Amino acid sequence: MMPTNSSAEFRAGAMAILPAAVAVIPFGLLLGARSVEKGLSTAEIFLMCATVFAGSAQFVVIDLWSQPAPWAFIALTTLLINIRHVLMGASLAGKLGGFSSPGKPVAVSFMADEIWAMAERRALEARLTPAYYAGLAGVLYVNWLVWNMAGVVLGTAIADPESLGFDFAFTAIFIGLLTGFWRGTQTAWVLVASSAAAVVVKYAVEGPWYIMAGGHAGVMVAILVWRSGDDAGKAHVA
Repeated sequence: MMPTNSSAEFRAGAMAILPAAVAVIPFGLLLGARSVEKGLSTAEIFLMCATVFAGSAQFVVIDLWSQPAPWAFIALTTLLINIRHVLMGASLAGKLGGFSSPGKPVAVSFMADEIWAMAERRALEARLTPAYYAGLAGVLYVNWLVWNMAGVVLGTAIADPESLGFDFAFTAIFIGLLTGFWRGTQTAWVLVASSAAAVVVKYAVEGPWYIMAGGHAGVMVAILVWRSGDDAGKAHVA
């Protein structure tokens, strides 16, 4: 049994991720139903959801799925979609000081977009603890599995989540999270660069390259902004 403070941290993480967990429900149902339509067995769907745990990549894989499966193309596409996790993992690594050596790779292996954002937000306000992270990851992971399996059983419960506005739920969550990261004009430059790069590449190049372009542009501008601010601070001190 976890100590009282760890229990409180776990509950806090679970409550923080709850809106995102609710937002993924229709998509979990839809992915489960589409997987069945593509001919995957219940065991195969469960194994995919349990080991991949990346909704965008799973939807792409299901859309590309055929017999025989284009394994090389699926692997490349999944890599391009999820390569942002390299940057996210690098960003989160510095906040895992309270985690054990085995706990760090376990934590990163359960890192989804929402979990990463919530963990980063927590690190700005207080120390990120393993219990808090477990609350984030545990709730979202189990929730995703449950609703995928519900989609397998119930079929297409929601044929088009976008028509009901569910797709905006994720956008709304991240807009709320961004307000906690706001640091004035420095943050604005990063957001503008990331958004502009993603939009340009989205319409110029077919495929999920815009995800990688937006992430890399944001990181490069963040480095430049940080260095210019650091240099200005040194000059002021001098």
